[in-house]
Amino acid sequence: LCRGGLAERLCRLQNRERSAISFWRHQCLSDDKIPPDKSGVLIVKILEIFEECTIQVAICQQLEQSPATLSPEDAVINAEEPILKVLFTRETAAHLKSRPQDVIHIYPPWQKLLLQNADVPVIMNTYFSQKVLLSEHSEAREKTYGLTKMLIRKNIISLAQTFRLDDVDDKSHQEFSDNQVPCAPQTHNNGDSKWHPLALSAVNDSLLEMVESQGAVGWREAQVQVVIQRVYCLPAREGYRSHTQGNKPLCAASVTNSDPPNVRLCLLVQDAYGMFSEVQLQSLSSTDNIEQYCRRWEGKSCCLAGIKILQRTTRGRALGLFSLIDSLWPPVVPVKVPGQSQDSEMMTTNLPPPSFCYILTVQSGEIHVEVDEEEQISNLYQPPAVHGLKEILRIDGCNERCSFWAQVLYRRLQTKHSVPIDQREMLLFVTDSTLQNVVHGIPKVVAVSVTASCVLSMEIIEALSAGSRLVFFKDALWGNGRIICVERTVLLLQKPLLCSAAGADLSELTGPVRLDELDSTTQASSVCALRGTVVGVNESTAFSWPTCNRCGNGKLEVCPQDRELLYCNQCSEVVTTPVLKMQLEVFLSCPSRSQSTVKVKVWHEISAALFVLLTMLLFLQTYEVQSVLGKEVGLLNCYVHSITSHPNCVALEEIVLL
Repeated sequence: LCRGGLAERLCRLQNRERSAISFWRHQCLSDDKIPPDKSGVLIVKILEIFEECTIQVAICQQLEQSPATLSPEDAVINAEEPILKVLFTRETAAHLKSRPQDVIHIYPPWQKLLLQNADVPVIMNTYFSQKVLLSEHSEAREKTYGLTKMLIRKNIISLAQTFRLDDVDDKSHQEFSDNQVPCAPQTHNNGDSKWHPLALSAVNDSLLEMVESQGAVGWREAQVQVVIQRVYCLPAREGYRSHTQGNKPLCAASVTNSDPPNVRLCLLVQDAYGMFSEVQLQSLSSTDNIEQYCRRWEGKSCCLAGIKILQRTTRGRALGLFSLIDSLWPPVVPVKVPGQSQDSEMMTTNLPPPSFCYILTVQSGEIHVEVDEEEQISNLYQPPAVHGLKEILRIDGCNERCSFWAQVLYRRLQTKHSVPIDQREMLLFVTDSTLQNVVHGIPKVVAVSVTASCVLSMEIIEALSAGSRLVFFKDALWGNGRIICVERTVLLLQKPLLCSAAGADLSELTGPVRLDELDSTTQASSVCALRGTVVGVNESTAFSWPTCNRCGNGKLEVCPQDRELLYCNQCSEVVTTPVLKMQLEVFLSCPSRSQSTVKVKVWHEISAALFVLLTMLLFLQTYEVQSVLGKEVGLLNCYVHSITSHPNCVALEEIVLL
């Protein structure tokens, strides 16, 4: 705040005001009594309570006296006593916990506001208010009521109607826009508020208006209509584990974690004014498939109710969320402009991107999301724009969301021992026809980093374990030369029904997949093809072990009946022809990296026939290294572990593509 400015002075005034109110309430509690009556104290009896624009409005009857011998029930309503409309702030209302029939003492400096064309005065500045308990019967009633939370009716006031931006023909809505609140001195104990025109629960089309009118406590009856732009899952926070109700959650990124964290189904919604909100729904079980929700809900209009505000976040605090919002901005169709007549031309260009977003969640475990799945796709919906990998690699921006359809060739879990398994990243090496057809300048295979915050469905994990698959990456993040799957990225086995290809070449691969050969541009944590000549063998690291020829189990035991045979516990059978596996490090001379020492970790089961002779000699323990030196190798598919300049060395490991 600018020193000496109006904002700083207002902030100091508000701080002094809060301090004065807190001190006054503390003094009342410590004295354990109501402050003594004095001139200027306003005594009212509450007839009805409702909430409007986050302010609690109490229709009250003014009392001349409130004798200590009378209970609030004994204070009979007198038709001659004046009717008042008393306004309490949210904090004051929470402190009073008022109900109809309660007697309230309002201490100065309260103020009376006389409205033009209105017969009922409005009482404001009611910070110094105290509820009066005048008898044992009242105290007992207070204890009983204190156990149950009173439901306060909330009146939704449309800003468009307040400022008469829309033509409203309904008489009740005319009264609604004119702020004519009936203040008859009558009590509606049955809770039926249909007599009040403001109690009509109309469907709103503005998230911001709903939030401002209902406040952080949320809304139950009120509904807001929005369009579902995206459906995804987020890892559930610790505080929301209680909503799972025993369901097993969807699996997260780690494919080895036996107890994956809970995940919540989330919606990114947009209203008619272009404002976004993230709605966090229920936790998902392992049987739920995120793909079905994407197909059924994305692009459809829905009505939200039973929502409360979890957080108001900004661009600086939620870069991932706003990168997704930016990919959906500007809107594809004209949106309403707050404060302007909707008859005027609505805007789609030169609109500033949203700077804040409300995170909404369930209220008391209950939520009502009404999606009309039979309805046509909304014109406001923006399907993911699908690009070829070649086009994505040429994007100049940073933190750009991108969607693509690619073949997964190889997956690798990062092996940082200091990081827990469920928090490790997974690398997926992918390609498509746009990369395979490139001659030079662009890699034929790119790495996609899947972070632990990216939730993968069990269907995706099982598909990747089975073999190479075509996977649709929706809303991945591109920046600094990397493609990253983060929160709000969704991996699907089928392309969405609606997606914008933007002229990209999305044809499937027809021939064998080619990798880039090892050269001076190869980087660590990539895959490449390798050819060269054997110049050395690291004998100290060579070892071999037998495996089951049926299931591949590498932990065979000696057969109890015949100690010359091996036994497999997984198959429960004797292994007569075990498959011998072997690990061996060899040094190669590669023309493409003539100045570097190339060290390759080779596995016998996956090695080419060029290493069969070397393997047999090692098993028999009667080999001579000279017999394999000078042998020509490959093309071997390898993963690049590291590249160092001092010493100049490239460390690789032979791999098998999915």
